[in-house]
Amino acid sequence: MGGSDFSASALRAIQYLRARLGFRLWMVTRAEGDSWIVLESDDSGSAIAPHSCLPWEDTLCSRMVAGAGPRIAPDSSSIAAYADKPIGQSIFQPPAPVRAYIGVPLTRQDGTLFGTLCAFDPEPQPREVESELPLLEMVAAMLSGVLAAELRAIDAERGRERAQNELEVDTLTGLFNRLGWDRVLELEQQRCRRFGNPACVVIVDLDGLQALNEARGRDAGDRLIRRTGKVLSKTVRESDVVARIGGGKFAILGVSGGANTGKLLYQRLRKSLEKAGVRASVGMSSQGPAVLLDELSRAADQTMRDDKISRKLQTTMGQMRRIARSRTFPANPPLLNT
Repeated sequence: MGGSDFSASALRAIQYLRARLGFRLWMVTRAEGDSWIVLESDDSGSAIAPHSCLPWEDTLCSRMVAGAGPRIAPDSSSIAAYADKPIGQSIFQPPAPVRAYIGVPLTRQDGTLFGTLCAFDPEPQPREVESELPLLEMVAAMLSGVLAAELRAIDAERGRERAQNELEVDTLTGLFNRLGWDRVLELEQQRCRRFGNPACVVIVDLDGLQALNEARGRDAGDRLIRRTGKVLSKTVRESDVVARIGGGKFAILGVSGGANTGKLLYQRLRKSLEKAGVRASVGMSSQGPAVLLDELSRAADQTMRDDKISRKLQTTMGQMRRIARSRTFPANPPLLNT
């Protein structure tokens, strides 16, 4: 059960269990929101590879966690909660339904669900396998312990990483600069793949910065940039990263948070900017584990550009409506001589 980290421990555990108990496919998975993410697998002839992302509600594990079915099912086809799940019909190549299942929850330090240790086979298994439940629960508890220790170590590691060196600091705001941003994305990408972490990126770009510089000088623009950086820093969570990546453009990385976290962060940033009187275009994109963070950043940037175009169009239409309302026409216009 040794291993330098959670991934190595998980792989050794499922290799050991497969050698001891059989079953064609063993996996360690992550349950995150609506997704079921394969972190490690040891298999023979399955259609599911590591880093696959599948619908959680379609899985046998979702029913096991809900208490609708047992943790060990030597003949899962006889259990209604398992027999009708779509993934149970599409795991193996060539296609064969799942006929035997094992699933044990993996938990975080606070007791919340992280994922599952699970196994599948296209043939029913002897009922004696049910006697192995204490072993399986012990292995799951050990993996949960390794996970908790590594997540604590990562929190400390992040603290050291965020102690910026001068080459990664934007001198105007004190935030990460583009160099620091790129380094953080690379480090967090590795963790997303190891733990199936979702993430979100928000891009904020100031509106009218160039016009402000031209009208009132660069000092006015710099003051706006510094104020925006402070607003963003006060709005994000402690685990999030804020960087100024150029001009009036800022980037925020929300780690360990997917679509729902991204939406909440986006809404908080919008409100904080409006409250501070900062006009800016904002875009957000979120991911599962298979999407690269630099791709996510580009997607958020495009969403921000779409927002900027929409805001400019709204401003133009508002100006046109004000001009139309300001025009006055005589109540009784003079008649033309004919």
